[in-house]
Amino acid sequence: MAGIRRVLVAAALAAPLAAPVVGAAQEAGPSVVELRLEGVVDPFTARYLTGGVAAAEDEGAAAVLITMDTPGGLDSSMRQITQAILNARVPVLCYVSPEGARAASAGTFILLSCHVAAMAPATNVGAAHPVGVSGAIESEKATNDAAEYIVSIAERRGRNAAWAERAVRESVSAPASEALELGVIDLVVPDVPALFAEATGRTVELADGRTVTLDLAGARLEPRSMGLVARLLHALLDPNVAFVLFYLGIIALYFEIANPGLGVPAVVGVVLLVTAFLAFGVLPVQLAGVILLVASAIFFAIEIFTPGIGVPFAGGLVTLVLGGLFLFDTSVPGVRVSPWVIAPVAVLAAAFFGLVVTAVVRVQRQPALGGKDHLVGKAGVVVRDLAPEGVVRVEAEEWTAVAERGTLPAGTPIRVTGVDGLRLKVVRARGRGKATAAHGQEGSVT
Repeated sequence: MAGIRRVLVAAALAAPLAAPVVGAAQEAGPSVVELRLEGVVDPFTARYLTGGVAAAEDEGAAAVLITMDTPGGLDSSMRQITQAILNARVPVLCYVSPEGARAASAGTFILLSCHVAAMAPATNVGAAHPVGVSGAIESEKATNDAAEYIVSIAERRGRNAAWAERAVRESVSAPASEALELGVIDLVVPDVPALFAEATGRTVELADGRTVTLDLAGARLEPRSMGLVARLLHALLDPNVAFVLFYLGIIALYFEIANPGLGVPAVVGVVLLVTAFLAFGVLPVQLAGVILLVASAIFFAIEIFTPGIGVPFAGGLVTLVLGGLFLFDTSVPGVRVSPWVIAPVAVLAAAFFGLVVTAVVRVQRQPALGGKDHLVGKAGVVVRDLAPEGVVRVEAEEWTAVAERGTLPAGTPIRVTGVDGLRLKVVRARGRGKATAAHGQEGSVT
């Protein structure tokens, strides 16, 4: 009896503690996994979104919310995402937000594939025509394939298939209010709480055949973010970043050319250019813009090899600016290089190539190192020990030199006996003394 009494007392004491926990769980409401599609649709966002939908299914979440603001991206990545949504065993809500956002190109397919498609005011959807790397419209075969795919998605979700086909074939676009009137989307709401309130009570059919009535009143959001490495790689697929990487790569390669043998600038330049072209492969790049950027690099090279003309230098700056402005297809909303990015890159390029050209002119104006009688016989002084190679000063200029005999410490007067490529051959000088040679003046030597 005493044991039973102790158990009852313990239970009575624990009851008040347990009650708030149960109440809190009841008040918390259903959980909704929140995912964000921001920027280009690429393999990193595809993996993130498909993984998020799968995790929500495993966790028994009430729904998945995908907040969208995208200019589009890779067709293959878009299809991964839409397939994951169409085959989801959990309701997926897509919301184009905040105001000013868009679901363009690949984003249109993703939005139409969701069980509930919603947009914030002052957003738009459409312009889904396939665009190739040249910036021109893709082949008729690719267009037909994309049109058939988006029609099948729209029909599956009971949306306006005719408009969806026009979005692909004619690149039509619509603001949120018009998209709602056309039956392209289901809701126009100002924020997520309003979306949950409006979506509650709607019935959706899942991939496994179940019909679910949404009950999202008081739902709590569980944000899931992309991994750090994936976030970094995804950030590189940005029009502004791609443009900057391209030109930094060009500058790095020129630095290697100006200083052959370093190796590091060449590696950095190649990595930057490869990364830039990977981004170009995802974004709607126009061939004209790429040609202009390459032309600007060629103009700067001409200026370096024929310094002092000035016209190629000006041509390099003009084509750089125009290349940035026309690098991407402007028919895709939001995909362009900002003038505030083009301007500093142009200034940086002008400063870099201006310094390189100045250095080349300075070198060209120096007397030729290999002249028969120019340096041979001149006096100088050792600046850095010759053991046997070091540095000497001859005629107020420092040169790499090799001692023909023995080791010559710093301060030793020398005489030039010959030239071997870019190095001087020297011997210890005998004559009027160390001081004269130290100033790089000609003295009587024997």
